[in-house]
Amino acid sequence: MTLDGFPDLPEFPPGEVWLAGAGPGDPRLLTVLALHAVTVADDIVHDALVDPRVLRLARKDAVLLPAGKRGGKPSPKQDEINALLIDRARAGRRVLRLKGGDPFVFGRGWDEVTALSEAQLRFRIIPGLTAGLAGAALAGIPATSRDTNHAVVLAAGHRAEGQSTADWEALGRLGQPLILYMPMTQLEEIVAALQRGGLAAETPATLIQSATVDGERIVESRLDALAADAQHHRLGSPCIAVIGEIAALRKEVFASMVGWS
Repeated sequence: MTLDGFPDLPEFPPGEVWLAGAGPGDPRLLTVLALHAVTVADDIVHDALVDPRVLRLARKDAVLLPAGKRGGKPSPKQDEINALLIDRARAGRRVLRLKGGDPFVFGRGWDEVTALSEAQLRFRIIPGLTAGLAGAALAGIPATSRDTNHAVVLAAGHRAEGQSTADWEALGRLGQPLILYMPMTQLEEIVAALQRGGLAAETPATLIQSATVDGERIVESRLDALAADAQHHRLGSPCIAVIGEIAALRKEVFASMVGWS
């Protein structure tokens, strides 16, 4: 792929592994370098949340290897994914490890690059738009606003083992907005802990399911009603939760926003 007047895109040599973020979902949110990688890779080891339209951009003879982790469902272990990347690269393949969002934001990208480094394999990192920030922005919610906050906290709502270790009460005392990734299985417990930490019950909160793709749903709420509203609207994963004053800013601008579709 070439673009007039654009810097040359790097060669993807056989035996290298490129670790790329596919963004929050919509293929139009791929970075130029991620798009380049998808179109030239021999093997694409992809997560379950990578949109099928992104995978259809691959070469007809490319090998697509699913390696997604979905809560409560059988999925490959991280050591198995690491071994797959190493084996395919050592076989002289151009290996693309394609993850939803950004590979270094709750994507276990560091686990994979350290394994590649220990195997003395060359790799390239291609950041992507992380769903928590991009999904919120496209819903009309800024991560920061001069009038509301000087920081924002990104937190994982669960661990792969199903038990969060985040100190939610401490996060509730920070007084800064939170953006939670995949919080649905523990949402009630998280909300209760945030309130024990001092976060007010009336704190604005918004849930965004399937950000940027067909089926996206947005539910505006407040902290003390968030879990009940999620259940009432039958929201599920993938979902992000935005908790804090920034969540209330959406109503000020949403009427004038141009739709993404």
